[in-house]
Amino acid sequence: MPTSPRVDDKKKRPALAGADALRYNASPVSKRFYITTAIDYVNGEPHLGHAYEKIVADVIVRVRRALGEPSFFLTGLDEHGQKVQQAAATAGKEPQIYCDELAQTWQAFAGKLCITNDDFVRTTQPRHKQVVQALLQQLHDQGEFYKGEYVGYYSPKQESFLTERDRNPDGTFDALYGEVTQLREENYYFKLKHHQQWLIDYIEANPDFVAPRFRCNEVLGFLKNNELEDLCISRPKNRLAWGIPLPFDADYVTYVWFDALVNYISVPMARGEEAAVWPADVHVIGKDILKFHAVYWPIMLKAAGRALPKQILVHGWWQKDGQKMSKSTGNVVDPVKVIDDWGVDAFRYYVLRELAIGPDGNWTAEGFEARYTAELANGLGNLINRSLSMLGRYRAGVVPARHDELCADAQRAQAALLEQLRGNELQAALISIWSYIARVNQYVDQTQPFKLAKDAAQSQRLDEVLYNLTESCRLIATWIQPFLPDTSQRIFEQLALPADAQSFSGAAWGGLTAGHKIGAPVPLFPRRDKPPVAANS
Repeated sequence: MPTSPRVDDKKKRPALAGADALRYNASPVSKRFYITTAIDYVNGEPHLGHAYEKIVADVIVRVRRALGEPSFFLTGLDEHGQKVQQAAATAGKEPQIYCDELAQTWQAFAGKLCITNDDFVRTTQPRHKQVVQALLQQLHDQGEFYKGEYVGYYSPKQESFLTERDRNPDGTFDALYGEVTQLREENYYFKLKHHQQWLIDYIEANPDFVAPRFRCNEVLGFLKNNELEDLCISRPKNRLAWGIPLPFDADYVTYVWFDALVNYISVPMARGEEAAVWPADVHVIGKDILKFHAVYWPIMLKAAGRALPKQILVHGWWQKDGQKMSKSTGNVVDPVKVIDDWGVDAFRYYVLRELAIGPDGNWTAEGFEARYTAELANGLGNLINRSLSMLGRYRAGVVPARHDELCADAQRAQAALLEQLRGNELQAALISIWSYIARVNQYVDQTQPFKLAKDAAQSQRLDEVLYNLTESCRLIATWIQPFLPDTSQRIFEQLALPADAQSFSGAAWGGLTAGHKIGAPVPLFPRRDKPPVAANS
């Protein structure tokens, strides 16, 4: 099903136009944590990289909510540009109809991943266009744009102008640019050059602006070793009609990247919530669009007199079986098929546990199956099932008196976990959780409650062990909620605890009270003797 905004979007907002759209702010309110993904280009199908980025952002925002922080999460679609216009023409459809149909697929994809976005932006929406045109008019009035002729190379595939620096040593252009053509045309340009030193100084003074650190160094290296070329922010309508018209020249439309980047601020402004949301706390993006977000976007904001986002968090790319994914060779991963076969939480777990934010990752069917079996089925699933089954078998599902044998271990695990989560170290956080799961499984082997149950003289000791096991299950269910929301919910249901118990504020040891009766345990991750190979589409 298509995702829908988590916040009521039906309240009427004042109609904004022109410069008013940039001046309007809501009544002063406390700042919410604000996270975004890059908006996906609508001319293709969702793939593993799209899924990974959305899940990363979703875990981060779920963590903030579990910590009690009001939050706002935005994702969406980039629907303008030459590639969309061409794809629509090839399909024999009007561009807007083409986009409307594909938008349903992308929104359903977000729902499939169980992400909790508060809004879903589409750059063809009037609310977005209005803000883009207001920003263009402001920068034009400030003298940030000029009109000039371009003579050189152009990549329709990347919708970008190329220079001699983009050539390979043999004089050719990289395949990623597709067919490169020569072009002569007049366009409007944004004066980037005179902001270059300011940006260098800003990033050096704010080294966490781009993360991980090696990506920050990459941006600084680019800025210090290259003179920025002014950015072409328009396309003639006689070549490209599918875009937002320039408010100061009806013969041109806006360059798709200038249009797309504005989405991060256009939605809060259109909702009348800019003061409560902006600046963004985290932009989650892929490494291929780093220059747009770490160079163009901050300069656009600075020129417009607006605050910069606090951090650009850059993830790597996925390979499959050590090779670049390619639909033409069939070497791809279909996230929807994997989720249908294995469940969404198994998919979420694998991509987050396999790949830290920053480096590239490698998907293998064998690796996925191994983590499912060892870490989800045998690790987490087995611990929850046997712990709650023993409480049901030996104490009719009634929680005994509190005992703190595993309390210190749990407190150490949680302290490390929260520090990692606040630093967006998602892979490290999962390792911390599963280290505690291993500790509790070891505790079962050491205490052997199934033997204690056979000796009436060990009744009190059995109570102590069962409390430690059941309380550990509750804490684990709380900790995994941002990562495996469905599994967390199912554990809480088996514990007969309300959903709001998933907040980290309730994660202190001792939350289970004596006399509480749990529900019946149900296997969380059924073992698979012959798991399906679900990666290739």
